[in-house]
Amino acid sequence: GNMKETGNPLDIAVEGKGFFSVALPNGEIAYTRNGSFKVDAEGGIVNGQGYRLQPEIIIPNNVVNVSIAEDGIIAGTDAGTGQIVQLGQLTLTDFVNPAGLSPNGNSLYLASDTSGDPIEGNPGLDGLGNLRQGMLESSNVKLVSEMVDLITAQRAYEANSKSISTTDEMLDIVNRLKR
Repeated sequence: GNMKETGNPLDIAVEGKGFFSVALPNGEIAYTRNGSFKVDAEGGIVNGQGYRLQPEIIIPNNVVNVSIAEDGIIAGTDAGTGQIVQLGQLTLTDFVNPAGLSPNGNSLYLASDTSGDPIEGNPGLDGLGNLRQGMLESSNVKLVSEMVDLITAQRAYEANSKSISTTDEMLDIVNRLKR
């Protein structure tokens, strides 16, 4: 979908291929393209459901002005010293067949046999997309065109239904003529 600027420094859009990895409560890793993140009480970066971003990155309380580079390096300014502190490296995950991922709800997907094994790497390398801080990827569904397609399909269904009922009536007339 298109990129939409949000102004939130922890909103991250993937421009190209790749998924963010988050840890589910049961320890399983899920994948998402929803880059709307926030900081939890312990300083960890979490998604809207509170699942921690993987690899886990902690933002200390004394760090302000967090920046996320296109290549995934997360840095911030130490409020006490004014020095820039590198906090970690954000990675993306891709799959041989991303369409084979198993939906898990809330924009989360799980790896499956058809998706292949996860391939983790740094953004911008090995075919993975770049990151855009302060932006989110909007839906790639065009509501108007989907409604037009739905109406077209409904009319085609009605036409087919009418032709079947007309054929049935004609066969009924033929059957009655034979008697």
